[in-house]
Amino acid sequence: MLTAEQIMTTDVRSVTRDTSLEDLAKVFEQTRFDSLPVIDDEGKLEGVVSQNDLIERDKPLHIPTVISIFDWVLYLASEKSFEKDVKRMAAMTVGEIMKEPRATCGPQTPVGDIAALMSDKQAHLVPVTDEDSKVLGVVARLDMIRAMEK
Repeated sequence: MLTAEQIMTTDVRSVTRDTSLEDLAKVFEQTRFDSLPVIDDEGKLEGVVSQNDLIERDKPLHIPTVISIFDWVLYLASEKSFEKDVKRMAAMTVGEIMKEPRATCGPQTPVGDIAALMSDKQAHLVPVTDEDSKVLGVVARLDMIRAMEK
């Protein structure tokens, strides 16, 4: 039976709670993940941040025209006020938008259990941690698909 340790991605890109949202956006551009673990200075898991945390697609839009980004609703009254609002939001940090991980697992967790966690918790990324909560790797949906080939 395959385990998390056998299928996880170990070259994990992570961020800290002090990472700016501007830097977070750059990391998302550079990686294949839509979610990233948030770790402390010792590599311990503190939370998870996703692309959806940056851009909320389910916010209702009202007239006048607005845009929803970084969990804020901006009124596009003028280009100048829009730029000011974006700069203010870009100064925010990951710690202000991160969430508790929906699911975590250990290195010996069977792949079937991870699939159930992903389904039950609607998690796209499951951090794999040791007994001290240090991140050893992550299991993403693509890792699960690759596991089907084994």
